[in-house]
Amino acid sequence: MKAAEITVLEEVELNNPIFIEALPGVGHVGKLVADHMVDELDATKFAEIYSPTFPPQVLVGEGGMIENMINELYYIKDLGEDGVDVIMITGNTQSLSPDGQYIVCEEILDFLGDFDISRIFTLGGVPTGQPIENPRVLGAASDEAHIEILKEVGVEMRSNDGGIVGASGLFLGLGMRRGIYGACLMGETPGYFIDAESAEGVLLKLADILNFEINTEKLDERAEETREMLARAQQMEQDLINRANAGNADDLRYIG
Repeated sequence: MKAAEITVLEEVELNNPIFIEALPGVGHVGKLVADHMVDELDATKFAEIYSPTFPPQVLVGEGGMIENMINELYYIKDLGEDGVDVIMITGNTQSLSPDGQYIVCEEILDFLGDFDISRIFTLGGVPTGQPIENPRVLGAASDEAHIEILKEVGVEMRSNDGGIVGASGLFLGLGMRRGIYGACLMGETPGYFIDAESAEGVLLKLADILNFEINTEKLDERAEETREMLARAQQMEQDLINRANAGNADDLRYIG
């Protein structure tokens, strides 16, 4: 088996498409954006990617149905007011090893070379370690032009604070070597749950950049469910602390 086996489901002609990476990562931010775009913008799947560098397992879905570890390529034609074509990669996994990440990303870029992609946008999350109100969308780019584009839509630039791990970083870095430039949009997220609020923020910035409109009502609903879950968890934690403090106070009455 090749490092990345790409099965083409539909031959498609696109005009210098923009490539968007939205694989699962911190908070599943990028994947949530991709899933929402697929549903709301009627994206069409045209290729599937399998690799022995993916985790050695299958997923068990609804009703016991088995699902392979896979990446998928979708296309959208004439997106937004500018009528741009888009290729988007999403899926349920990334490669496990550093070697696998490099090899698979390179092979995907080789495949996309036939489409003459014009720009790359990668989507992901930045872990904060704890819930925060009003998560920001942070950015980084592979050239000055895209830094200015991010600033114009209110994205705050990351600066000297670490790397961008996995496909979100590699597609930009490897793209630079091929003369293809772009940017990464990263939503702040605690990192330990699926974060629809952060995903919505990233999606809206992407929509501003690419000049398209999209209904985010479903993401709003999911984000509200997450906020309610966190509020319940925080209340339970506070109740435990209060009970523990009350117990300590009772113990002190027996001293002296």
